[in-house]
Amino acid sequence: MTAPEVVLATRNPHKIVELREILAQTGVEVRLVGLDRFPDLPEVPETGLTFADNALLKASDVAHRTGLPAIADDSGLCVDVLGGMPGIFSARWSGKHGDDAANLDLLLAQISDVADEHRQAHFACAAALVIPEVPGLGQSGSPAQVVREGRIHGTLLRERRGENGFGYDPIFLPDGYDRTTAEMPPEQKNAISHRTRAFQALAKDLAELL
Repeated sequence: MTAPEVVLATRNPHKIVELREILAQTGVEVRLVGLDRFPDLPEVPETGLTFADNALLKASDVAHRTGLPAIADDSGLCVDVLGGMPGIFSARWSGKHGDDAANLDLLLAQISDVADEHRQAHFACAAALVIPEVPGLGQSGSPAQVVREGRIHGTLLRERRGENGFGYDPIFLPDGYDRTTAEMPPEQKNAISHRTRAFQALAKDLAELL
């Protein structure tokens, strides 16, 4: 029996490899493809107010346009003393999307006067699965959808440490560890990451619904 095809709503090949590895560890058998398979699909604006909103927006759009089960995620850093910000604005906190150095510099400046014992934060990820037109699930012909979330808690350092990872990794020290996520080798970071936790949870839903 041929494994079902599932679309991961990204054109980032590293994310596709990562999810394939996670699914392999859980024993879920699917043929995972990225948006490169569908070059004409437009980018989906992330207009939601939460990680879950944005993940569902992307997964729903891709499932609708391709007619295939779709997975999408949204993630970011949530700082306690900033009321959970940057949150969904993590990638564009400084105003320009994807400028990691500027985002990190701005965040460090904003919490420069915060005492070490109050610099708690967590990385959060929401992973959404949408399966179009599943008979018997909800109303007739309606899509099945589920969102799972993963978090990793830690504290923010005052200076960068490490060359691996990206984004806010150089200042994020996970609880129980003495290395930032930028100092960890990829396999160690991936084993504890918020994305891995969210996708591991979602893999169980994927196995049940497919």
